[in-house]
Amino acid sequence: MTSATKHLLSHMQENKELFQCPACAGELLIGNDISCGLCGHHYPVQNGIPLLFLPNDWNGKKDVTEEIKAFYEETPFPNYDGIDNINVLINKAERGLFAKMLDQQIPINAKILEIGCGTGQLSNYLGISYRTPFGTDLCINSLRLANDFKTRNNLNRVGFYQMNLFRPIFKEESFDLVISNGVLHHTSDPYGGFRSIARLVKKNGYILIGLYNKFGRLITDMRRVIFFLSKDNFQFLDPYLRRRDVGDKKRLTWFMDQYKNPHESKHTIGEVLNWFDDAGFEFQSGIPSPSLDIFDPSFRLFEKHERGNKFSHGLAQLQLIFTGSREGGFFILIGKKI
Repeated sequence: MTSATKHLLSHMQENKELFQCPACAGELLIGNDISCGLCGHHYPVQNGIPLLFLPNDWNGKKDVTEEIKAFYEETPFPNYDGIDNINVLINKAERGLFAKMLDQQIPINAKILEIGCGTGQLSNYLGISYRTPFGTDLCINSLRLANDFKTRNNLNRVGFYQMNLFRPIFKEESFDLVISNGVLHHTSDPYGGFRSIARLVKKNGYILIGLYNKFGRLITDMRRVIFFLSKDNFQFLDPYLRRRDVGDKKRLTWFMDQYKNPHESKHTIGEVLNWFDDAGFEFQSGIPSPSLDIFDPSFRLFEKHERGNKFSHGLAQLQLIFTGSREGGFFILIGKKI
């Protein structure tokens, strides 16, 4: 067993009270390998990453999991191009206001679960401070990049695991904060996925959901048609691809993720607020704000704001047609489990 494997199993061992078998919810036995004490299922470890993924058993219901998994195995997103140490990661993360605010406002000692962490840049960034992030993803290639960075930089409080979000490897009510940013819209059942991961939040804990917006995605959809008809010409139409500070690998991974992804759905603010209500979460804040609050460095992500109404939701989403098109037409809502 490699030193990286031993280290990661140590992380798992230190937090073993949080884990369960994704097959039967039994206790996982963590020694030189991983097995279930109840059903006896064995789980391998590859490149220091516990492979705890089990496929869905949906009896004929449409399932795009394997298609999405294959896509991101070939094109891990985002790429670590040029990010080789903690200082570079911090500088990159804090060029965006949102990541910096998360770091400032999430308490130390918090247990954080990032569902669909991709290459783990956010989990690694939040793990630089005295927190315990768990990053999970379908794709081994993405997790390998995440774990390699974590190991090189001795981010010992961070752990990465392969997991199917519909078959969680964690017990209910285990985390202070669950993050799922840009993930659920790549599943066959976004609402079912939300219900699955919402159970992992502690009482009085928080969930952060980021999804493609039905209105904010309109310009991206128009570009997708142009790229398809022109055989991927006219890429200058995307503002991100025009940036001179973006390397070739980042351009490719952005283009593939935004325009070649095999499956995506689009959602509205009102729809996700209904998800919160149904699952017992109280709305806290959103980007853009459903009540049109100003988003600036003083904005408190985890404090209760007004949830607005259909009119303010509409205005916020119309704004996304123009401002959101630069970042893929994305919106974020945060809720507190009550």
